Amino acid sequence: MTAVLSVKDLRKQYGTTIAVDGVSFELRPGEILGLLGPNGAGKTTTINMILGVLEPTNGSIAIEGIDLATARSQALTHTNFAAVYAPLPGNLSVVENLRIFGLLYGVKDLSARIKELLHQFNLGSFANTKSGALSSGEQTRLCLAKAMLNRPHLLLMDEPTASLDPATARDIRVMIRSFMSQGVGGVLWTSHNMYEVQEVCDRVIFLSHGRSLLEGDPKTLPAQHGKNSLEDLFVAVAREPLTLQQIGAYGI
Repeated sequence: MTAVLSVKDLRKQYGTTIAVDGVSFELRPGEILGLLGPNGAGKTTTINMILGVLEPTNGSIAIEGIDLATARSQALTHTNFAAVYAPLPGNLSVVENLRIFGLLYGVKDLSARIKELLHQFNLGSFANTKSGALSSGEQTRLCLAKAMLNRPHLLLMDEPTASLDPATARDIRVMIRSFMSQGVGGVLWTSHNMYEVQEVCDRVIFLSHGRSLLEGDPKTLPAQHGKNSLEDLFVAVAREPLTLQQIGAYGI
């Protein structure tokens, strides 16, 4: 099957600073892939290149086999994005936000789709509430509803549950799992919550200083590198990336 997302030798350089350095990976249909690493590792830069917000210095990105550089609009037709740090316009109501973005995405039968999403994300009672007046959890549900408007095959989630209480974060994870069970799409998920990553992700890639360092099943990867938990491995990636790279190279 064609990969939902294929990233090859991706590189982003600002002057003498290299933000992403030769990263390659594929996201398979039906998979949630965690893109992990400390702040400054290159996660958000990678996502922004996949979204077409940033142009890579080198490398290629293909979404369902369509090259992003040569057919950007077609490649992004079934792509969407959600992040806590990117709230929707606060002066617009919930319905107004969904309608405007639905028009931008060219969603067919938009009114019916909005009604469906209001029910799915438990936003019906807030339909006419300005999004700036919503709680953080309600705003996150609205951002997810927006991200689902065009029934994406590729969903990019950058810290989707940051700053949410545990109950709301759990609801968000359930919603994403439900989305994955409905079709052939895939999710690229970044998070600093290793419990969440272990629960949600099928596979993880650790980035360090813009490079792909480790890859594998989040449930078994820590033990492969002598760590007791995914959180311990995360800390090691942040503090001892060269040591881990050497361990991986020698298969220890």
